[in-house]
Amino acid sequence: MSLADQKATVAKTAESFRNESSVDGSVVTEAAKAVLKESQERGGGVQMQNVVKIYPGATNRALDDFNLDIKPGEMVVLLGGSGCGKSTALRSLAGLEDIQGGRILVGGQDVTGVPVNKRDMAMVFQAYSLFPHMTALQNVEFGLEIRGMGKDERRKLAMEKLDLVGLADQAKKYTQQMSGGQQQRVALARALAVNPRVLLLDEPLSALDAKVRVQLRDEIRRIQLEAGTTTVFVTHDQEEALAVADRIGVMNHGRIEQIAAPQDLYQRPATEYVASFIGLANRLPGRVAGPGVHEAMVFGQRVPVVDGSATGEVDVLARPENMTIRVNDQSGVVAGPGVQARVSAIHFLGSLVRIDTVVSPGELTRHSGTQLEVTVQLPVQEVPAGLTIGSSVIVSPRPVPAFAAAAR
Repeated sequence: MSLADQKATVAKTAESFRNESSVDGSVVTEAAKAVLKESQERGGGVQMQNVVKIYPGATNRALDDFNLDIKPGEMVVLLGGSGCGKSTALRSLAGLEDIQGGRILVGGQDVTGVPVNKRDMAMVFQAYSLFPHMTALQNVEFGLEIRGMGKDERRKLAMEKLDLVGLADQAKKYTQQMSGGQQQRVALARALAVNPRVLLLDEPLSALDAKVRVQLRDEIRRIQLEAGTTTVFVTHDQEEALAVADRIGVMNHGRIEQIAAPQDLYQRPATEYVASFIGLANRLPGRVAGPGVHEAMVFGQRVPVVDGSATGEVDVLARPENMTIRVNDQSGVVAGPGVQARVSAIHFLGSLVRIDTVVSPGELTRHSGTQLEVTVQLPVQEVPAGLTIGSSVIVSPRPVPAFAAAAR
């Protein structure tokens, strides 16, 4: 099996790995090792060590003792809200921003003071930055031409990259004749053509409509797996990050709060910020008896809590899909765990239904005088029959691990 075939095997079986379906594990493992070995030989690992970035005139640090370690061939997504420092981190890595402290290493080599054009990186921006007077092929060739590559060789390589992004038949079109999604593919092909050690993607899909974004993010992941290029992807879109990343770094105030595989990040957040930022979470009043106790009592239900949780009076951050709902029999008695609530809204989301409820006054002494809102998310086929806005219901958490924060 050639290296190209091995890379194709990795790409084709990525989804199978996520779904834990039956695949030939030995072949996939060898293919993955081959891609990793090639990436290591090219020296694509990245370390940002104690990086500090302060913009002129600013009082706060855009990057505050920022640390990031990326393995060769890995795709890491930096995720966070506006102003968290994610784009600054990417631009500092690229050399587009001067840093005031720390070091940046690629393949073990310190590139902190190295100019942008000497870092062997390629960047794809939110704005495509293509030359409108050039065809798609000429745009992809451009970086190779300024590196002194001969015409025949660079044309062959440029066509290979256009084929990789599915645009070989559009090579002679001017970019202004293309859709936004096609233009972004050209920008990606141009970045990959120079065979960079590190590929940097700065919110490359934010200007596209929803359907095209989904298609192109999957293409980017497929291409990245095939190429085996170390990649840093910056986005504010959580679904995008969860779908493509090997690991996600959640940023807050110039630092990474937690970096982990998407599933670990979602299911076992390490901080209150991560638990509340990633996905949706209900804040449910509960109590953790004390240190060493790994569960909270919430609505009469024992809920396991993850490492790093608070003790005493807590707010348990329970996901909507980890809640149950049943129609109240109007007896006024809650049999089993749960509290009485009333349905305030029902959102049909295709295969899922999200149900907003308001807990009845007097049910929770810690929230007396305020309305406690609880959201429940269910597969459409599990929604109780006859449930409508205004229905009296009983809501309860499932015994699924959650983060417990100190009570507000």
